[in-house]
Amino acid sequence: MRFGPSGPGARVRVLGPVPTIRNSESPAPTTAMTDLAHTDRLAKIEQMRERGLDPYPARGVDAEPIADLLAAAGTAEEPGPRVGERVTVAGRLLSLRDFGKLVFAPVLDRSGRIQIGMQKARLADWWPDRKLLDGGDLVGISGELAFTQKGEPTIWADEVHLLAKSVAPPPEKWHGLSDKEIRYRRRYVDLWTSEGVAEVFTKRSRTLSWIRRFLEDQGYLEVETPTLHPIAGGAAARPFVTHHNALGTELFLRIAPELYLKRCIVGGMERVFEVSRNFRNEGLSVRHNPEFTMLELYEAQADYRRMIEIFEQIVSGLAQAVCGTTSLEFRGTTYDLSAPFERRSYMDLFREHAGCDFHDRDAVLAKAAELKIDPALRAAAANTEAIYYKLANEVYEATVEEHLDGPIFVTDYPIQISPLAKASPEDPRVAERLELFIGGMEIGNGFSELNDPAEQHRRFAEQVASKDPEAPGEVDVDYVQALEYGMPPTAGLGVGIDRLVMILCNQDSIRDVLLFPAMRPQRPNEGDDAEATETSATPV
Repeated sequence: MRFGPSGPGARVRVLGPVPTIRNSESPAPTTAMTDLAHTDRLAKIEQMRERGLDPYPARGVDAEPIADLLAAAGTAEEPGPRVGERVTVAGRLLSLRDFGKLVFAPVLDRSGRIQIGMQKARLADWWPDRKLLDGGDLVGISGELAFTQKGEPTIWADEVHLLAKSVAPPPEKWHGLSDKEIRYRRRYVDLWTSEGVAEVFTKRSRTLSWIRRFLEDQGYLEVETPTLHPIAGGAAARPFVTHHNALGTELFLRIAPELYLKRCIVGGMERVFEVSRNFRNEGLSVRHNPEFTMLELYEAQADYRRMIEIFEQIVSGLAQAVCGTTSLEFRGTTYDLSAPFERRSYMDLFREHAGCDFHDRDAVLAKAAELKIDPALRAAAANTEAIYYKLANEVYEATVEEHLDGPIFVTDYPIQISPLAKASPEDPRVAERLELFIGGMEIGNGFSELNDPAEQHRRFAEQVASKDPEAPGEVDVDYVQALEYGMPPTAGLGVGIDRLVMILCNQDSIRDVLLFPAMRPQRPNEGDDAEATETSATPV
């Protein structure tokens, strides 16, 4: 085994015992067992350093992806072109099986895993050092690519490099982490011990890459807009608040990039998009995380019908490109994501499932009481028009959304709950707005954009007057001023990337498609079993 020289006087720093990691196939190790494994690994590091060997060398190895080697290995009956060649791989060493003069161990990199064979005859000088290796260590292996007698592709090592010594013992037997709470907190272990987890995040990366290519091919330009906003606008949500010391002003983490992107349209950029991290100070649930990823795009000379068309192309195209099919299973149901999707109007759905008309105040208030919607909201709705429409939309969400199996576009929303959308020329009571639902979950929202500065100012003022904690606290005068310079007829679309990836990867919770989801901080003496509380939150 090759190690780099250790620095003079170098010593390992003991950080304390490593917390227990359990899995469903093996008994939970006791703290004493875990401490023993930890201590044994620390002793091996100390032994290496005393011999002038570096357990954390500064240089890696020139390695090939394991998947490429497996693809070129063929089979034992029909060997491929790389069989017999000397190759090098780098990855994490999994469980070791030591037979005295022969050691087998799988090595895992981001592309796959392959068996490593280490024979005393090939590694005579190094052989005593094999005892310094443990499962979880990062290694570089060079040797001949061949097959065992049982036909398994194997690299017969003639050189072993330790690239990083693992102090923390991995989950036993390599079955992965069974406790989801631990998985989310230790994603850095989950990624290489739990089957299929790394694939989810590979698909997520491919999803974003495909979206960017698709929009660029459609003539869109990717832009970047501010994350810190002087006014929390562009959506109805509670913002995170911060303070800029040098400017002496309060700022808000972005809840949506919409108003800045439409300023770009005013500036003549005509087709723009942004993949942005947005932040909403709300609850956690299987659909909600306070930090999430949105795609927003805006196109001049377009209306909401164009957004429906482009949304269908994105969803169908992604399913085919990322999953190889437009027939996907999600939460036990198979969905056909080939375009076109069904379309229904908001008002028709409201009447069908709530049993009354959206504008029938008495009937809506009675339905809200039946549904036990927040009494304070019901009381405020009885006296305040803006709050009434918010309550009516909550009735809609409680009665309609569970029936939106989809994929289905809900269109033509009430103008009163669409403050940034343009009214329909045929019926000014409704907005030219769409939302796409799949599996009862909203995936995205779009509309023909309001470009009348006077009307926009009036709607902003109404929002402020409502004193709704999810509405902006002041009129965005700068945005209204931008509209005064003239914004062409424009349509926009916002897509929840996290939810879309949930469907593409058949994952039940948003936390399963976020590398590091928001978790309740652990307090002293609190174990990993403490679950983050999931509460209701405003849909994206």
